[in-house]
Amino acid sequence: METRLRIAIQKSGRLSEKSIELLRNCGIKVQKGSRSLITQSKNFPIDILHLRDDDIPQYVHDGTADLGILGENVLIESGFEVPTVKKLGFAKCRLSLAVPKHVDYSGVNYFEGKKIATTYPVLLKKYLDEKGVSATMHEISGSVEIAPNIGLADGICDIVSTGSTLFSNGLKEVEKVMFSEAVLISNNSLSEEKIEILNKLLFRFDAVMSASQNKYLVMNVPNDKVDEVINILPGMKSPTVVPLATEGWSAIHTVIAEDKFWNIIDGLKERGASGILVVPIQKMIM
Repeated sequence: METRLRIAIQKSGRLSEKSIELLRNCGIKVQKGSRSLITQSKNFPIDILHLRDDDIPQYVHDGTADLGILGENVLIESGFEVPTVKKLGFAKCRLSLAVPKHVDYSGVNYFEGKKIATTYPVLLKKYLDEKGVSATMHEISGSVEIAPNIGLADGICDIVSTGSTLFSNGLKEVEKVMFSEAVLISNNSLSEEKIEILNKLLFRFDAVMSASQNKYLVMNVPNDKVDEVINILPGMKSPTVVPLATEGWSAIHTVIAEDKFWNIIDGLKERGASGILVVPIQKMIM
């Protein structure tokens, strides 16, 4: 019987979409938008469990699922001690404290003796304890942002991505409790066969994630400026230099982290680089 990994992902929402997208970018065929609890990949030995995000830590901890993809904030809030195998770089957000816009906020001590509505009482209590602040917490399962408007709480502690939801409800972000992103977690007792499949999966994850964070850079450079250009390139290794048909010019090919490109573009142009192309990378094997 074929050994297969069981991966739990959120059954709906943006995190679910991003999880499916990651698997598909890894060449793994998975069904999108399935109403079934379990779906199978046709070309890679994994089964996908579609669950509520709050249930994923327990399923992985108990071994019902071998792996799980969920927000780091949900994992910590759950209290289940399961290892994080890899941070996945998407679904980035922050857990923050917010108060009505009209409040003259002077610091975290504002919350002393106040009422705070939240879906994350564990994370909030830990944060307030570290700050030496005592507050009353009202645990709410959804629509936390309306609590101050209906008089239920003086402030809220909730997930923030863009801040637009806070703004539309007359709130302002005042403290960041933690930063979060999607993580891959694992059961502690995987068999050797499942660990082998996991390592193959991580290899594909690394290739896709490295590609998304880097770009292929090509430019034409005067020969007398090649060494200067190479010296300012923060690329992976020594770039490839290819002579052009036009005498006195060469093409330089390299890979560069996307967030580094804009820091060096002026330096490249000052050294005569032209025809600069920045090309997306589909996969990158390190």
